[in-house]
Amino acid sequence: QVQLVESGGGLVQPGGSLRLSCAVSGTIFSILDMDWYRQAPGKERELVASINSRDSTNYADSVKGRFTTSRDNTKNTMYLQMNSLKPEDTAVYYCKTNYGWVNYWGQGTQVTVSS
Repeated sequence: QVQLVESGGGLVQPGGSLRLSCAVSGTIFSILDMDWYRQAPGKERELVASINSRDSTNYADSVKGRFTTSRDNTKNTMYLQMNSLKPEDTAVYYCKTNYGWVNYWGQGTQVTVSS
């Protein structure tokens, strides 16, 4: 069974940085296209960043230039480096993949940007 586990969230001041991790088990990680989503209170879940099996990346306009996603296939892990964080980046961050026509989500990790 495919499982995704996020880690690395926390409280950070505006302008600070965090690195999120998403550890994947239960399948061959290197073939997966992966996504980062976030959901702020009272808002819909939104796509933040994507990285495919060929390491091609895409970003939402709101995070372009500040966030970088990467993957380490030897560790079955995807990362989201978040720099120059803003209060509006506060949300629960989720990783997601699709395997065998089924979407799999992690449990989420809270990121709070506040002074």
